Amino acid sequence: MKTLILIFHAVSALLLVLCILAQSQGVGLSATFGGEGGFYATKRGVEKTLFYLTVLFAVVFVGTALVYIIA
Repeated sequence: MKTLILIFHAVSALLLVLCILAQSQGVGLSATFGGEGGFYATKRGVEKTLFYLTVLFAVVFVGTALVYIIA
């Protein structure tokens, strides 16, 4: 059982890394301190789906880690 959880954990980690790397690279450190332009952009289409997949894989990653510790 622990082997199956560990495999699922590794796959979710790989998918999480891929989702994070696939997101747009346009935001720099200056945007953190308010250096971004004066417009508000919302996520649309593929970008929104990729964001939700990233959140899903992060939750699965943490969940499988907790299940592995408990089991």
